[in-house]
Order: sequence, then C-alpha cells, then structure tokens
Amino acid sequence: MNVDHEIELLKETIKRLGEDCGDGSWKVKFGVLFHDTECANLFEALVGTLRAAKKRGLITFQGQMLLSPCHDDVSIKLLNGN
Repeated sequence: MNVDHEIELLKETIKRLGEDCGDGSWKVKFGVLFHDTECANLFEALVGTLRAAKKRGLITFQGQMLLSPCHDDVSIKLLNGN
C-alpha cells in the first residue's frame, strides 16, 4: 500500500472515530485509533502513517512518536477534513 493511500484511509478513520471540532478539523485520541479493530486491520504501521501525515502538515499531535499505552490520551487533530 502506498503512503498517499494510507493517509487518505487515516483521514477517513479519524472522521469515523473522532469528533468534529466545528472549524473543519477533527480530533481523536491516539488510544481510540490504536485500539480500534478496523483501524488495526487497515494499517500495517499506524505510527508510521501518523508520522507521514504529520510531516505533510495534515495532522498535528504533541511529540514526535506515539506509543500505546503511554500516549493513549494524546489528541490527534486532522487539520482539514477534506
């Protein structure tokens, strides 16, 4: 699977599991993504996909890398829901 396709799947997943912030952005906790069965089946390397999306400026989260369970409460924000 290519990175662009995985990032599109990530955006859809954040919208499915997260909440609308009302300004065109969406947010979800890392733990919600990490522990979701469908998400686990979609992404071979969720953390890598998150890092790629962050590097492209599509999402934001605190820190460089997220690991479960210590970062389960960290919010991931999809900056533009498009």
